[in-house]
Amino acid sequence: MAARWLSVADLPLLILVGVTGVGKSTTLALLEAGDPPVRQLPDRRALADQLITKVQLDAGEPIRPISDRAERFDYTRRYRAQNPGGLAQALSQLWVDPALWPQPLCFDGLRGMDEVSYAAAHLPHARFAVLDAPDVVRVERLLGRGDRFDRLSTSPTAATGGTLPGLDVPGVDALFTPEEQARLSALVTSGTVSADDLRAKVAIVVTERQNYDPSAAIAALQRLAAGRTVVVDTIRNSPEDAARLIRKE
Repeated sequence: MAARWLSVADLPLLILVGVTGVGKSTTLALLEAGDPPVRQLPDRRALADQLITKVQLDAGEPIRPISDRAERFDYTRRYRAQNPGGLAQALSQLWVDPALWPQPLCFDGLRGMDEVSYAAAHLPHARFAVLDAPDVVRVERLLGRGDRFDRLSTSPTAATGGTLPGLDVPGVDALFTPEEQARLSALVTSGTVSADDLRAKVAIVVTERQNYDPSAAIAALQRLAAGRTVVVDTIRNSPEDAARLIRKE
């Protein structure tokens, strides 16, 4: 390792924390356009690709790209079985050339209690920016309805009983209230989205929540790294407000 290279563990890294659809990409774009501009390290997907390849090699499997989300979750679960810190453990082992990666640096992002707990312990100089939003809003954003952090609807359509269009997904009842299910299904009955598209986006959110609990991640950071953590509700705060709150910390 060249002498000038620095361990990520020794840097004041900004780490975005949150599941899909909470507004990380929108907020990160504003941070990158700010003064000084935040520089993004290779993101979660890029790092996960490398870990998936390692799992495949260790298992003697053919090396192949994995695009299916459920299959990617399975591979990252297998990686966590041997490396409890998950992607945070891999992140903590990175080294950067400061000439190519000037500070401030940001990583997008970590998820779940295990990852953030590991990061809080092994990345002592890191700051954590948690972006949070209700699951129903996350589905709407995945459907392209919330690029600017949509507000919650105040007049959901009443449920009529039975399985609603686009919501025949295992686990949906545990995640969404009847009112939220009716609200999402109304997007299909109104012709805004197709049942297949809604079903696919709901499945993404349900599968992700089966692997990562945002509330548990927030609780862990507030317990282990309260002075280095800011939690931003992206329903109450605009993208600009979110970026401002993160820069203030």
